[in-house]
Amino acid sequence: MTDKQNLDRRSFMAAAIGTAAGVGATGLAGAAAAAGAVSGNTDLSRPPAGAPGSGGQFSPIRAEVTINDCEVEGKLPLDLDGGFFATGPDPQYPRVPGNIMFDGEGHVRVFRIKNGRVDYRTRYAKGERYLAQDKARRGLYPMYRNPYMDDPSVRGLSRAVGNTHVINHKGLILALKEDTPPIALDINTLETVDPIYTFGGQLPKTQPFTAHPKVCSITGNMLAFGYEAEGLGSDVVSVFEIDKNTSKKLWETKIKVPYVGMIHDFGISEKYVMFFVVPMTIDIEQMKRGGIHWSWDRSGKTWFGFFRRGGDGKDLKWFEGPTRSGTHTMGVFDDGKKLYFDTEITAGNPFPFMPNKDGSPPDFKGAESYLHRISVPLSGKSKGYDIEKLYPLSAPLPRQDDRYNTVAYRYGYAACPDPAAERGMAGACYARMDLQTRTFKLWNAGTKVSLAEPVFAPKNAKSREGEGYLMGIAYHLDQNLRSDLVILDAERVEDGPIATVKLPVQASPQVHGLWVRGDLYPT
Repeated sequence: MTDKQNLDRRSFMAAAIGTAAGVGATGLAGAAAAAGAVSGNTDLSRPPAGAPGSGGQFSPIRAEVTINDCEVEGKLPLDLDGGFFATGPDPQYPRVPGNIMFDGEGHVRVFRIKNGRVDYRTRYAKGERYLAQDKARRGLYPMYRNPYMDDPSVRGLSRAVGNTHVINHKGLILALKEDTPPIALDINTLETVDPIYTFGGQLPKTQPFTAHPKVCSITGNMLAFGYEAEGLGSDVVSVFEIDKNTSKKLWETKIKVPYVGMIHDFGISEKYVMFFVVPMTIDIEQMKRGGIHWSWDRSGKTWFGFFRRGGDGKDLKWFEGPTRSGTHTMGVFDDGKKLYFDTEITAGNPFPFMPNKDGSPPDFKGAESYLHRISVPLSGKSKGYDIEKLYPLSAPLPRQDDRYNTVAYRYGYAACPDPAAERGMAGACYARMDLQTRTFKLWNAGTKVSLAEPVFAPKNAKSREGEGYLMGIAYHLDQNLRSDLVILDAERVEDGPIATVKLPVQASPQVHGLWVRGDLYPT
C-alpha cells in the first residue's frame, strides 16, 4: 500500500470515527476500519484503536458484568420504566488474521430502569457454538460464516452467536444473527434458556432468521424472513409471520431472489412485504480459499421487490436499479398508488473491510451512507425504482418509534456526524428527523465521544408518535472507551441529555438495541 493510500485511509476513517457513531452497528465496523486506516493495519482480527491519540481501544471484553444502582447525573424521568437491551460481537477467543469484526459471540446487555434507578447487566448469548468452544477451551469457528473452515468437531452444531440484534418475544430476549435461529435469554437475568430457539420446533435447526424481524403495529405479531433458506448458496428466501401469543406460524411462503446476496433488513407494511437486494454476494470460491462469506460485486445491479403480505408470493414484482447498497430500513408506507421504502444508501461497498470481488482497493467515499426514499408504483408498471435523498446526514443506522414498524410514520432518529463539519461544527450527533417537514434537529456530543445507535422509548403504550425518550451509549474516546448511557427528551434532542447513567467501564459492544417497556415484562 502506498503512503498516499494510507493517508487517504487516515483522513476518511479518522474523521468517521471522530465525528460519527463509531462503535455502534455499521459504526462498530467503521471503528474497526478506522483503526486499520489510522495504523495502516488491514488485519481486522486485531483490536483497533478508537482514534489517533484517543486512548480508545476496541478490545474484547470477555467478561460478564453486573452493576447495581448505577451512578446517575441529572434526574431520570419517573415515567421511564423498562429495559434498554443491546448486543454486539465480543470474541470468546481471539480472532484469526483475516477475520472481520462482525464475527464474535453475542454479548448482550441491559440497562434496567425503574423508579429513578438503573441496574446494568451483561451476559454472553450461549449458543451451541459458545458452549462447544467453552468446552474445548479454544476457537472452533475461525472465519466469518465459512463452514469450510469449521473444526470437524462442531459439525451439526448451530453456528448461532446472537451478536446483531435483540427482540422481545413472550418475555424472552431473542439474540439474533441472520444466518441461524435465535438464542433465547431470560429477560431479567440474561442467562441463556435455549441455545437454539426454534419456536417450538417450527424452524429447522439450520433455518436462517433475520436480525431485523418486525412487530406488526396492529396485531403485535412478529414478521420475519430467512435468506439462503434452503442451504448455503440457496437463492430462496422464506417469509413468515409468528403469532404473538401462541408462537405459531400464521403463514409462510418462499420466494426466489435475483441472486444470492446479503439481505440484512426488509420492510413490512400492513399489506406488503419488501426486499432490497444488493450486490454483497456470496463468494464460494473465496470461502474455499479460507475467506469470509461475502465479496462486493461492483458490477452488480440492485433489485427492489414487493409482494402481498400473507400471500403465496406469486405476485412478486422486481424493479431494477444501479449498483448501490442499502442495509437498514427506517420505515415504510404506501399512499394507495406508490410504495415508499426509507433506507440508508451507499454508492458502493458499505463495509470497506469486506473484499471487492474484482480485487480492487476499498472505496471509502463509496461507503458513506445517506438516508434515501425508494418508491415504486403499486401497479408494478415500471422497470426501475425511483430514489430520492432525504437528508444530508451520514446515518447508517436509522431508527423509528418501533410501534410504527408497519404503518405510516413521521419521525426518525439516527447517530451521525454533524453535517456542518465542513464549517467547523465537527462532533458526534443524535438526530431527530421530521419526515413530514423534511427538517431535523441535532444534539452534538463533541469530538471526544463516539455515539452508538440510538433507541426510542415511548413514555407509555398510548403516547403519541415521538413522545418519549431517545437513549444511546456514549463511548468516551479519551477515557479508554469508558461509557455512559445518555437519555434525551426525544422531542427536544437539541437540549442534550436530561440524565446520564455513568458506567465505570466500557459498555459491551453494540450493533443494534431495543427498548422493552416495563409493562411488557412477565408478571
